[in-house]
Amino acid sequence: MQKTEQKKDWNLSPAAFRRLLEWFDEGADSDGQKYLEMRGRLISYFDRKNCLLPEELADETLNRVARRLEEAGKIESETPAKFCYITARFVFLESLRGKEKQNVPIDETVHQKAAAETDEKEEKEKMLVCLENCTGKLDAANREIILGYYVGEERTKIENRRAIAARLEISVNALSIRACRIRDKLETCVKKCAEKK
Repeated sequence: MQKTEQKKDWNLSPAAFRRLLEWFDEGADSDGQKYLEMRGRLISYFDRKNCLLPEELADETLNRVARRLEEAGKIESETPAKFCYITARFVFLESLRGKEKQNVPIDETVHQKAAAETDEKEEKEKMLVCLENCTGKLDAANREIILGYYVGEERTKIENRRAIAARLEISVNALSIRACRIRDKLETCVKKCAEKK
């Protein structure tokens, strides 16, 4: 009981915030950019989950990560991004539990669900069209890398990535970094495209 009260009373101190920034930077000072990128990604995560206050949930997630860092001294079990997303999932689930249950007539609930499913389907179709357009804008080499990078399941995917790396005469790690950069470029393009439609 006392531990729960302590966690609720915890506030982000300047020292805890500095430690959080250093943890995101992983030894290379990004001047807070990695923190801002992660916050933006968390806001998008909560926004995709249709949360009413995605910024507040993103900040709550980062505060919990900072608190964990302060309590544990370090987090080595996961990468910063993965640990943030794991924490974000718990914050999201807690936000669902915290919503007040409303008594809504069954026919209204069914209508709302059908409308939400239609909106979701339209949104997915719009995103797919944008993804195809943005993939088409990539130069041929990058398009071939990103399409090949995600082909297959488990072992097949690993073998495909090794083959691509061998063909490009780079390491699998270098390929992973290159694919990540291409994916980031695609994500930015798709987001801009979706906002226009």
